[in-house]
Amino acid sequence: MTFQLPPLPFAKDSLDPHMSAETLEYHYGKHHKAYVDKTNELVAEEPELSGASLNQVIRAAKKADNKKLLNNSAQLWNHSFFWQCLAPAEGQRPEGKLLKLIEDGFGSAETMIEKFTAEAVGHFGSGWAWLVLDRGSLKITSLHDADTPIAHDGMAPLFTLDVWEHAYYIDYRNARPKFAGAVLENIVNWDFVASNLDGKGADTANQENAGVRQPETIA
Repeated sequence: MTFQLPPLPFAKDSLDPHMSAETLEYHYGKHHKAYVDKTNELVAEEPELSGASLNQVIRAAKKADNKKLLNNSAQLWNHSFFWQCLAPAEGQRPEGKLLKLIEDGFGSAETMIEKFTAEAVGHFGSGWAWLVLDRGSLKITSLHDADTPIAHDGMAPLFTLDVWEHAYYIDYRNARPKFAGAVLENIVNWDFVASNLDGKGADTANQENAGVRQPETIA
């Protein structure tokens, strides 16, 4: 078994009009799949990674400064996590413990969404905007290109927004602000975000790989 393209947690046309089925055909069906295929190809060239999970591959690639493997495996993970952050628009909003943390950290859900949108829109070039849990508090940040919280200690991912141009060009052309606003106001899966408050968000997009694991070589 090799790493897989995980199924979408929603129908491809169910995020319309905020994210079209055509966007998902390209973003998920081509871009995400390409990262899966390339990760498998590169892992096959690294015998010491036989049986390593996706999270382990990412961390090992960073430690070894293997940029090609890090970029592809991190993008595989980031996209797998991103799809889980989305859900068909049904008026969902943060609530419960998540809402309390948002209010403690930002004053209101509306203010948090405004700050997150500003981070996503203001991020220069390609990358990802993140809501993370850091020692019990929420923080908004962004990472460049394929970089991922999995490669950083102390960053527990809660939510992400892809701000690579391929995420929005079909539906919004070059209007990243419209894309960010549409997603954040309408199709965030806040239940998934809240579930990551246990600090185990890193596991939600991890994949196990078959083979004999060699922990001493990939720690």
